[in-house]
Amino acid sequence: MFRATVLTLYPEMFPGALGLSLAGRAMERGDWALEAVQIRDFATDKHRTVDDTPAGGGAGMVMRADILAKAIDHASSEGDERPRILMSPRGKPLTQERVRELAAGPGAMILCGRFEGVDQRVIDARELEEISVGDFILSGGEPAALVLLDAVVRLLPGVMGNEVSGEEESFEGGLLEHPHYTRPQEFEGRAIPEVLTSGNHGKIAKWRRAEAEKLTEARRPDLWVGRVKKKL
Repeated sequence: MFRATVLTLYPEMFPGALGLSLAGRAMERGDWALEAVQIRDFATDKHRTVDDTPAGGGAGMVMRADILAKAIDHASSEGDERPRILMSPRGKPLTQERVRELAAGPGAMILCGRFEGVDQRVIDARELEEISVGDFILSGGEPAALVLLDAVVRLLPGVMGNEVSGEEESFEGGLLEHPHYTRPQEFEGRAIPEVLTSGNHGKIAKWRRAEAEKLTEARRPDLWVGRVKKKL
């Protein structure tokens, strides 16, 4: 069973949307489990302080290494081989490839940063893998953790009703997904492309591939350039 532990200052944010739809039903079946751990429980003062001013000066506060280390160690059972992840805007971009790797593993421990960041010493000492969900700043790591877990859980065995659908989505194979159409045949003067109603599966596959390549080149030149380089 895939087991996720989230270390956070706001455990009430979990499971959130993960308790609904496919992820929620999978959780009810026992396909995966989620535990949210309150970081403040490991503070040592009466105010349950988890942060302090940055060394060297500057704005904001930094999450303390000693408090976070206690929380991580508490959540790590003996022999726990789950990757330890820190949701961070400076981390490596989350990719579908990494999502698949996580889905194939035993689970993940996810630390949600807050304030200006996390003391580098706990990142190094506890070997945290920094992951980013995009080039933008959130108020904390919790929304990012929900995104990561949603992407992973839907790939667990039995979660999606149609396993093939997961193989034909955006980023699978390095391309964005082709356009989709359904009834009615015509909508506000726009018809479904004729090839999709031809019944010729070979032509349909070729059309979808061409459309996916066209969209990728236009909207994600970074993916397209990387794909071209791989072919060279």
